[in-house]
Formats: sequence, structure tokens, C-alpha cells
Amino acid sequence: MGKTGKGTGPAGSGRRLARIALIAGLYAVLTVMPPFSAMSYGPIQVRVSECLTVLPYLSADAIYGLWLGCIAANLGSPFLPWDVTLGAAATLVAGCLTHLAPNELLAPLPPVVVNALVVAMYVSGWSRAYLPTALYIALGEFIACYVLGYPLLRFISRNAAARRYFDRE
Repeated sequence: MGKTGKGTGPAGSGRRLARIALIAGLYAVLTVMPPFSAMSYGPIQVRVSECLTVLPYLSADAIYGLWLGCIAANLGSPFLPWDVTLGAAATLVAGCLTHLAPNELLAPLPPVVVNALVVAMYVSGWSRAYLPTALYIALGEFIACYVLGYPLLRFISRNAAARRYFDRE
């Protein structure tokens, strides 16, 4: 389970799998369930589920949970082939960068930047509308990651019970 050696053995593997599955399920549900689904796809979007993209700062397992949840959520996307491949890849890259963030304040930044750059390519239809689309997506990501996700990260970091679930590796 990482640098600390926690999570080794059968019990640790089960906890890791449960953590990954829980994060994947939460991400998918927060993306596709009404009323959140109305804001989850398109050039102007605020994916409430993106607030969870701060979790890799606390646990590398969250990277896999977010990636799997993104794939599941994007099966309902109007940009299906692009969202399932490029969107999920962007989530994977952003999760890795978030895990490497030097502090809590910068942890929400990778999903904002990576999604604005990658998702805007296919949502804009690979056209000249790329820049405004990237700015809209960056704004939506900023709302999800900093306005919603950063307080979530601060809460987990300062709550002993929650912190035990997300021990930073």
C-alpha cells in the first residue's frame, strides 16, 4: 500500500480494494445522478464528483478509484469514446500529480489544469473554440476542486477518524 508498508497482507488488500471501490462508486454516482448529471457534461460544466479529485493527496488508492469512477460515469457521456478514453486518462494523470502535490493548497490544482487542457480538446469539437471551452472547463473544475474539494481535503486532514481511512502513503 505504499511507502509505509501499511495495507500489506490479505486484510490490507481488502481495505485497499474497498477504498478504491468506494471512491469509484461515489465519483460515478455524483456524476450521473440527478440533479448532478445536468452539470456533468458539456463545455460549461461543474462536475460535483470532481471534488473527490483531492483524495489522491491523501492516498494513492484514490487515483485508481477516481479513474475507474470516471470510466463508469463517462459511459453516459455524449462524448462517450473521448470521455471514456481521454477523460479517464486526464483523471489518471491529474490523480498522480495530485498525489505528488507538496501541500494541501496545491492539491486541487492538477485536476483543474489537466482537465481544462485535455477535456476542452474534444468538447470543443477539436476547433477554434478550444480556448473559451478550456476556460469554461477550468472555471468549473476550480469550483469543484477548490470551492468543494479543498474544504473536503481540509476536513479529512483534520479529522482523526477520516484521516485513518485515508492515511497518506
